[in-house]
Amino acid sequence: MHLILVGATGLVGSGVLHNMLTNNSVTAISILSRRPVPMAKGHPKANVILHADFRTYPTNVLDQLKGASGCVWALGVSQNDVSKDIYEEITVDYPIAAGRAFSSLASAFKFVYVSGEGATLSPGIFTPYFGKIKGHAESELLKLSTLQEYSSLKPYSLRPGAVDPKQHQEIHEWIPKGKGFKAVVSPPLLAVVRTVGPSMVSPTRDLGRVLVELAMGDGERLDGVGVSGEGRTISNTGMRRLAGL
Repeated sequence: MHLILVGATGLVGSGVLHNMLTNNSVTAISILSRRPVPMAKGHPKANVILHADFRTYPTNVLDQLKGASGCVWALGVSQNDVSKDIYEEITVDYPIAAGRAFSSLASAFKFVYVSGEGATLSPGIFTPYFGKIKGHAESELLKLSTLQEYSSLKPYSLRPGAVDPKQHQEIHEWIPKGKGFKAVVSPPLLAVVRTVGPSMVSPTRDLGRVLVELAMGDGERLDGVGVSGEGRTISNTGMRRLAGL
């Protein structure tokens, strides 16, 4: 099976890429990236396509994606690192543009959007900014799939909790290192969450596997604990259930 990965050099994307590279059912991986992807270098089933503008997908790019039946969209940025305009462009505009373009690649194209706990389709006055924007992206993907022109699009939005690579040693050398405040605060905070709220943790090995399985699946609506949004929104609880945790 041919899958697309966007955001391969981030924390979540590294976990996804490791699963794709070691998953015998994945026969081809097209990685869209602004820069080289060291983990994929030299791997026979990985094709890194250097792509600068995630708002457009010219013919020469789409030609390389032919045969793909699913995508994991792990591209993202912290709201604290960019302006609001840029955050909304990356979080909403980029995946919507990709959903439009990729829908033509298969009769049932699975588009798996990595969102985050705190996102909501029904924001209120107390909803954090990132939750509103990620929820808006989820909503727009659902709306897009209802249009006749893009009816082949089968979107899922998965909302990880505290993403934890501790037990995923194979990706440690590839994941981005925190800088400044993040480097000081994140490891101790994650250690606390592991202890007092393990159900809020998203281990990268299991998260990557579930994201890939959704991209490889039949695109039908899900049900069960932790699933909402017309059967296409999976909370961290739902992810952990699907992973058998």
